[in-house]
Amino acid sequence: MRAWIERTAGSGDPAGLNRALADYAEELYEFGEVRLEAPIHNPEKMIFVGLNYYDHAAESNMAVPEVPVLFPKYANSIVGPEDDVIIPEEVSQCDYEVELAVVIGRKTKRVSPAEAMEAVFGYTIVNDVSARDIQLAEGQWTRGKAIDTFAPIGPCIVTKDAIADPGELDLSLILNGSTMQLANTRDLIFDIPYLISFLSRTMTLMPGDIVSTGTPPGVGLGRKPPVWLEDGDVTEARVQGIGSLRNRYVREPKGSAPRA
Repeated sequence: MRAWIERTAGSGDPAGLNRALADYAEELYEFGEVRLEAPIHNPEKMIFVGLNYYDHAAESNMAVPEVPVLFPKYANSIVGPEDDVIIPEEVSQCDYEVELAVVIGRKTKRVSPAEAMEAVFGYTIVNDVSARDIQLAEGQWTRGKAIDTFAPIGPCIVTKDAIADPGELDLSLILNGSTMQLANTRDLIFDIPYLISFLSRTMTLMPGDIVSTGTPPGVGLGRKPPVWLEDGDVTEARVQGIGSLRNRYVREPKGSAPRA
C-alpha cells in the first residue's frame, strides 16, 4: 500500500488512478462477501497527537499543551476492522479513543502550514486504544499505548479529494450501542496543516506515514466513575465521510503473562 500511495500521489491525480484501479478489477464483490483488513499494514511511522482537544485535556486533568504532544505506535499495534483487540493480562484500565488520521502521500520535509496539505494522500479512522494504568502510573505513554493490537485502523483510506474540509468532520465512539464520544474536528487545538508542518521541521514524513490527530472528550478515563473496556465489549469508531471502524475486545487468558 505504501508503494501505491507514493505512485498515486506523485501522479497529480490520485483519485483518477484509484478509480482506474477499481475499473481494472477482474471481479467485484458485495461488501458482505469480503473481509477488510487494515488499509495499511506497514507505515514507516505512526505518530499520535495527545491532548489535542480542549475538553479532552480538561477531562484528563492535564494542562492545554503549548506545542503538540507526540508519541509513536508501531506496526505490531495495527489491526483492521472487525479484528479483535487483545487486552493483556497486565492491563486493567483499557480505554478507547476515536481519532481522525491523516495518511501522508509524499516525501515531506520542512513545509509551511500553507503548503502542508499538499503532503496529504487521504484520511482514515484510528482507535488509539490505551492502557491507562500503564500510561499514567508509570508515565510511559509509549508502553501504555504501543501494545499489540492497540491501533485498529480502517475501514478504508478516503482520498483527500473526497473530503471537502477535514476541519469540519463529526466523529464519535459507540461502546456496546451507547455513544461515548461525540465531537467535531473543528475543535482541534492544533489543526492538520499545523501538525504536518510541525512534524516536518524535524523529521521527514514518508508516503504511507500516519498522523493521528488526537481524540475528543468522552474517553473512559474522564468519566465518573471511569469506564474501562472489558472482555466482549464492542466499539465503533466513526468519522463523517469515512465510515465505521468496529472492533471487539478479548481479554488475554489468565496465566499468559510471564512471572516477574
